[in-house]
Amino acid sequence: MSKGRGGGSYRSAITGRYVTAKHGKASPRTTVRESSGPSGSSGSHYRSAISGRYVTTAHGKASPHTTVKES
Repeated sequence: MSKGRGGGSYRSAITGRYVTAKHGKASPRTTVRESSGPSGSSGSHYRSAISGRYVTTAHGKASPHTTVKES
């Protein structure tokens, strides 16, 4: 299982846990690839596992299986 954010990790939108790159690539609708480096933003936000884009908090809470909460 991939840990940390070294070279870009994959995180499951369903469980919130890090998954292997193989699983992340095989399940693009339910995983999010996180790039390495500091985020630089304040507060938590939600990202869609389907599009990879940031979504509103309301959408993130309404779609827990296809979004990931990032802190």
